[in-house]
Amino acid sequence: MTDDLGAALVDMVARLDAAGIPSMLVGSIAGVVHGRARTTHDVDLVIAPTAEQLRGFVRALPQDAYYCEEATALDALRRASQFNVLDLERGWKFDLMIRKPRPFSRDEFERRRRVAAFGSEVHVASVEDIVLAKLEWSEAAGGSERQIEDVRELVRVAGSDLDLAHIEQWLDPLGVRDAWERVRSG
Repeated sequence: MTDDLGAALVDMVARLDAAGIPSMLVGSIAGVVHGRARTTHDVDLVIAPTAEQLRGFVRALPQDAYYCEEATALDALRRASQFNVLDLERGWKFDLMIRKPRPFSRDEFERRRRVAAFGSEVHVASVEDIVLAKLEWSEAAGGSERQIEDVRELVRVAGSDLDLAHIEQWLDPLGVRDAWERVRSG
C-alpha cells in the first residue's frame, strides 16, 4: 500500500467527517486492513449522508484537486447507488456508495469498527461483512473467482476469530449460500 493511497484516504475521510457524513471503508482496501493484500485502483467507501451533507461535501471539494459532479452524487443518493470522486493530485478514484436501506446494509454499517490504518483512524467494515459483500459481488459478476479467492484468503487470515454465525445468518437473505459453499469447498 503506497503512502500516496494512505494520504488520499486520510484526506477523503477527513473531508467526509468535516461534512458530517458517516463512512465505512469496504472492498479490497478494507481487506488490506484485515490482512488480505491485493492491488486495486480504487477505494470503496460506504457513506450515509443527508442531501444537505452531500451537497456541502461536494461543494467543499477543491475543484483543482478533485472531480465530482454534484448532480451525479445527488442522483446516487436518491437511487441508493454510487458515485465517484477523482483525486486529481494523487490519481486515486473513490467509489462512494450510498448505504442501502436494507437490513443487512444497516447492520453492516452498525458493526463497522474504528481502526488505526494508513496513518489515521478510519471506520472499516468487519471481516465477516466484507466476506458477505464480496460473496454478493461474486454473484453479481456471474461467479467472479477473484472475489471468491479474496473471501478464501480473508477466511484463512481471520482463522478462528471469524464469526461464522454472523455469516451464516445472512447467507440466505443475501442469496449467497452457493457462493459460500464454493469458498468452503475450495
